[in-house]
Amino acid sequence: MTTLDEAATAAIARHAAVGSDAAPAAIGPYSQAVRAGDLLFISGQLPADPGAPPDAAFPASFAAQTTRALANVTAILEAAGLTTSSVVKTTIFTTDLGRFAEINEAYADYFDGPVLPARATVGVAALPKGAGVEIEAVALMPGAPVA
Repeated sequence: MTTLDEAATAAIARHAAVGSDAAPAAIGPYSQAVRAGDLLFISGQLPADPGAPPDAAFPASFAAQTTRALANVTAILEAAGLTTSSVVKTTIFTTDLGRFAEINEAYADYFDGPVLPARATVGVAALPKGAGVEIEAVALMPGAPVA
């Protein structure tokens, strides 16, 4: 019989942090992404340019912020050996749902194909560092079974 401690140890052995210097470092005590079994969970990405100073302003338009946040998501995917076609779910947080069409148009440039990721878009009062857009994602790792 497997004990809870053995099960927890086995679960810990199946997850690891994933990160990329081509995406901004986490601004708190969390990983850019974590692989857990057959899934990669990417933390919310702000529209920060990883080569810019930490206090640099974000792009003014919500389309440009979406593009930069998705470029950061893509960099983390690539660090895990994945592409945007591996993404199964995204969540977009925005401070202005009135900019949904602008966000959606920029988002469409990153995802195409016969199966698009599931998605939620959530209006929020504020985002870290004054951003207008933050995007998180979940991706399926190669070899993972698909029902």
